[in-house]
Amino acid sequence: MTTPEQSQLGKPSAYADSYDPALLFPISREPKRLELGLRQPLPFSGADLWTAFELSWLTPRGKPHVAIAHLTVPCETPNIVESKSFKLYLNSFSNTSFGSADEVRERIRADVSEAVWRGAPTRATVGVRLLGPEQFDAEPIHELDGLCLDRLDIECSQYTPAPELLTAAFDEQPVDEVLTSNLLKSNCLVTGQPDWGSVQIRYCGPQIDQGGLLRYLVSFRNHNEFHEQCVERIFVDLWKRCQPAKLAVYARYTRRGGLDINPFRSSHPMAAPRNVRTARQ
Repeated sequence: MTTPEQSQLGKPSAYADSYDPALLFPISREPKRLELGLRQPLPFSGADLWTAFELSWLTPRGKPHVAIAHLTVPCETPNIVESKSFKLYLNSFSNTSFGSADEVRERIRADVSEAVWRGAPTRATVGVRLLGPEQFDAEPIHELDGLCLDRLDIECSQYTPAPELLTAAFDEQPVDEVLTSNLLKSNCLVTGQPDWGSVQIRYCGPQIDQGGLLRYLVSFRNHNEFHEQCVERIFVDLWKRCQPAKLAVYARYTRRGGLDINPFRSSHPMAAPRNVRTARQ
């Protein structure tokens, strides 16, 4: 089993100048899920939505071509791909000639699928969509829909995850609401570099105390975990503490190294959100 400490995170790295799928570094989801008490079957479904802004390759005549890549990685995969290794992998395309954008897309699909499903008895493929320069102007910017918790004038004093801050009105009528915050911030599990994000919480059930929820989200400020792990921690804490009938947690993190990772987890079947970036992304 590979660990984050074995990856290229926080280490000097040479950039490969030719296509090399071996650069992808899978990390098992299992240890962090066991830490949260998660076992099969998982209490959620969903996906990690990646956007890669630094993708370029050569045409057969040696002319560079650029694109934006949208990837959808199911949360059922046994592994994530460490983000720096993904950046190094994408950069390995830059001096390699490919016959078409379709060939590049299929290479990415096959390579990332192999990495995230490695070790699983059955495998599926990840979703990959490439946007060429003629489509860039149509890429929208949209903030997360919902009632923003950041309007609340509250005092915050806890900066490591504090699920005890979460409460709900179990003796009142259930509600159906969508809450958002732009104050989510955590740190990389290995390097400690800051990860800035926005989060949307959609639920049906006992009304969650909004002040406590905002304090809880702020409490991730000094916490070291990957994006995917933070979102699953938020989901599990809300599921256990507030006991909603339905719950979906979606976070959009600002990019680092030309890559943003946006995890989505839902307790019930629903379509994954469109991979639309916020203004900070």
